[in-house]
Amino acid sequence: MNRLLALLLTLLVGHGAIAQSAVEKGRYLAAAGDCVACHTATNGRPLIGGRPFHTPFGTLYSTNITPDKKTGIGNYTLKDFTAAMRRGKGVHGNLYPAMPYTSYYLITDEDIAALYAYFMQLPPVEYVAPKNDLYFPANLRFGLNLWNWMFFDASPLAQGENKSPEWQRGNYLVNALGHCGECHTPRNFAFAMKKDETFSGNVLEGWDAVDIRPAALRRQGWDREHLQQLFTTGASEHGTAFGEMYSVVKHSLRHLSEDDINAIITYLLDDSQAVSVDRGDPQVAAERYTQGRADFVAYCAACHGREGSGITLPFAPPLDRNAAIRSGNAHNTIAVILRGLPAQRMSRTNARAGMPGFHRELNDERVAGLVNFMRTAWGGAEQEVSLEDVAEIRHQLQEHGYLDVAE
Repeated sequence: MNRLLALLLTLLVGHGAIAQSAVEKGRYLAAAGDCVACHTATNGRPLIGGRPFHTPFGTLYSTNITPDKKTGIGNYTLKDFTAAMRRGKGVHGNLYPAMPYTSYYLITDEDIAALYAYFMQLPPVEYVAPKNDLYFPANLRFGLNLWNWMFFDASPLAQGENKSPEWQRGNYLVNALGHCGECHTPRNFAFAMKKDETFSGNVLEGWDAVDIRPAALRRQGWDREHLQQLFTTGASEHGTAFGEMYSVVKHSLRHLSEDDINAIITYLLDDSQAVSVDRGDPQVAAERYTQGRADFVAYCAACHGREGSGITLPFAPPLDRNAAIRSGNAHNTIAVILRGLPAQRMSRTNARAGMPGFHRELNDERVAGLVNFMRTAWGGAEQEVSLEDVAEIRHQLQEHGYLDVAE
């Protein structure tokens, strides 16, 4: 009898350990998948939904993914959960592809089961997100069957030939769990990812989700050391995370293991070699763009230094090594000047000061001159930014309500 009791206790303890292990694994995978960022409204409770997503077809709101049986996913079986994750099929109908099932379909069975175990043990919260405000015919969910048929390419995860296990792990984290392509890949007329332009950059919420292909990262000056700093702290001498990328670092990347961060970097750089980066010529820039230089001294130098060397990363990062300045696309440099940046707090010991926007002080011509000065001085820019370029970005930001937000 004692031996039987001991066996039962052993089985129960073992089962509990396995269940706990699945939950902890699911917790880690949920961080890798950045679930909290999309399913949490500004200043809202985590994972109950309500965050708005502005699309060309209207506004979508993320849903409650706590295990509340009335308003969340409490009635989902593992089969239901898998269908939602992999095929965009919810128990009440098709999910809009703002839910990145077009990437999540690559997640393994084991990892989906662990995610399910994690979500189902969370405290249930009763909350109904605002109703979607979509234009016809996007408001008809059954039409998503046609969208899936036309645009959902469920090809297996491409396996690089002769690639290391670390590269393969990074491939899975970037393309499946991390769904990086959902932000960094351009969209077509139907808002589907252009698979032939994967990772080549895409404007999202007024920011350029930059080109993260190996050659582009190298051209911007990124290397393993500085990507590791960016992914774990949100800042490095080559750039600072802002916009949606700030959220990704805060809620996802900085919580990953060192091995997984290294795997992501290995995949992104893809065995590419460092390239010689044109540091620009401040003297030529000052002579060519005299008003731009004057505006830099007046509006930027107090924080970023007269020579663009910055003060400290938490206060004002350097511009003479900045990836945005070196980028082939000047969108973010223009947008930062116009709209500014909010203060950011990763943790109690990791915070950065905000920056005011200058869309009132500087007209399009002066913004173009300022940007051209910085890109010529420190970015080695080959193409000038025009007044029309600035005007178009200003119009987009104004139209979507992104100006004045950081003030």
